[in-house]
Amino acid sequence: MRYFLELSFNGKNYHGWQTQPNAVSVQATIESALSKIMRSSVLITGAGRTDTGVNARQMYAHFDTDVQIQDIFSFLTSLNSLVGKDIYIKNVFPVEDSLHARFDACERSYKYFVTFKKSPFLNEISWRSPSSLDIEKMNEAANLLLRVNDFTSFAKLHSDNKTNICDVREACWRPLQDDPEAFRFLGALDDGIVFTITADRFLRNMVRAIVGTLIEVGRDKLSVAGFSEIINQKNRNLAGTSMPPQALFLWEIKYPESRFLNNI
Repeated sequence: MRYFLELSFNGKNYHGWQTQPNAVSVQATIESALSKIMRSSVLITGAGRTDTGVNARQMYAHFDTDVQIQDIFSFLTSLNSLVGKDIYIKNVFPVEDSLHARFDACERSYKYFVTFKKSPFLNEISWRSPSSLDIEKMNEAANLLLRVNDFTSFAKLHSDNKTNICDVREACWRPLQDDPEAFRFLGALDDGIVFTITADRFLRNMVRAIVGTLIEVGRDKLSVAGFSEIINQKNRNLAGTSMPPQALFLWEIKYPESRFLNNI
């Protein structure tokens, strides 16, 4: 039987989602906990791969097992006790055997949080801008992302992507107060702004590279026309710096509702 996990995590103590040699990852931590509970080796497949230090408000993963989970509450209690304080397994539920956490996800959204006031309490969930930003120009530039599909300029160099084609469906900066869901989640960020980007898929480091380049527009160090030229050149060396990871959240993942067994 195939099960889906719905989870969230604080990425500060992990070298990203994906299991890798000699590094602590979210995936490996959950697999170790599941294997103890199931008393056999369990491997999970995530909906995507987050980089080192990036957080997830919502992540999905699937795993296959011959053991039917009888008591969901007890299972979640045991699993959460084993994965540690930085990971929260919100739900587990059976799905069709063919449903794939990564390949069947039809839409993913990220949010990046920026504040302007110094605060020792916000360092781990936001990036503080030392100066004001021109949100109107940043949104004018961000709107260009909806008109292109090749994001080579924002892809991590020497990555293993088979294609750099993505369908970006939303890219917008807002005052935090204008994003009620984000405001409830990070209410302490009362003077902040948030960037939301939604697409069918994302490349490694893509969101942080886009944000870094848009910040240059907001500082008047790069024109909107210059941002457009960076996209067209398909050269990562021309784009802005990759922004710090702690302010980035994998926010939401969507699947075709008809594929679930009425569990989401």
